[in-house]
Amino acid sequence: MKIIVDAMGGDNAPREIVKGALLAHERLGVEIVLVGQREAIERCLRAEPGGYTPEIADAREIVTMDDDPSTATRRKKDSSMAVALRMLRDGAGDAVVSAGSTGALLTGATLTVRRIRGIRRAALAPVLPDGADGVMLIDCGANAECTPEYLLQFAYMGSFYMRHMHGVARPRVGLLSNGAEAHKGDALRHETFALLKDADARGRIRFVGNVEASQLFQNEADVLVTDGFTGNVLLKGVEGTLKYMLLSLKGMFYKNLKNKLAALAIKGEFSGLKTRLDPSEVGGTALLGIAKPVIKAHGSSDARAFYSAIRQAQLFAGSGIIDEITRHIDDMRLSPAAEEA
Repeated sequence: MKIIVDAMGGDNAPREIVKGALLAHERLGVEIVLVGQREAIERCLRAEPGGYTPEIADAREIVTMDDDPSTATRRKKDSSMAVALRMLRDGAGDAVVSAGSTGALLTGATLTVRRIRGIRRAALAPVLPDGADGVMLIDCGANAECTPEYLLQFAYMGSFYMRHMHGVARPRVGLLSNGAEAHKGDALRHETFALLKDADARGRIRFVGNVEASQLFQNEADVLVTDGFTGNVLLKGVEGTLKYMLLSLKGMFYKNLKNKLAALAIKGEFSGLKTRLDPSEVGGTALLGIAKPVIKAHGSSDARAFYSAIRQAQLFAGSGIIDEITRHIDDMRLSPAAEEA
């Protein structure tokens, strides 16, 4: 399998990106194409031990966070991100991984690689730890304004992903709302609730009803469906809260000798908790709905996080998720009864 890597995207490019890519080749056996400024990539490769020399696709421009996401890959056609996406479109690799601008990657993937035929919008779909197989939050920022049909499609795509990638036989789909009761929420939530309930009645998905934000980590659902604006606000809140909690615990443990001894006694358990909550272990977020695998790595990814993103891309590319979405497009369309309503 060949993974196309945007070597110039992210805060730590290209050094950490190159290190992560080499680690992925060593541990996973994947072939790597590094896309970016050749001389910068070659400097990084010379600094790393080992005999593997990945393919390099020279690209002179870089998409920055200051670029307009809606036009970045069109204006900067020779950017590492734009070249990587064209290579994926043209069959030069099996997946793309980038830590560059999320908006630019989403727009570029939609315009260049294209969406799966029949999918209205692609979605950002991170899987968050909840003590079991994780819970997918879909969408978490790609689509600030959504229709009920978008959310219906998100539910299907998220279900396919959790089944193939996490081994959940019958993924439970929840609708993020401000209360568990069916009548809670705004018009978008009400209409989407009816669509998901209908899909459940037809045996297409397993809908478990509304889920409140406070239930996110209580194993209430495997897929949590929402619009991109609400999902992004929830995700940022979760990230900030977890960071605060871990820093607070660390400060408490080092406060005095008694606490240090207590910390030593639970060092293994605390390290395990940090690992479960560490985004570096997941590495990236799938862009579901795009016709070929595209993974968005975190902008601050170090080598370990980028290695994890490449591992995710490898699994995604071999999972058959895109084929299953394509086969079930007709199931994702609004039923006649829903359209009349």
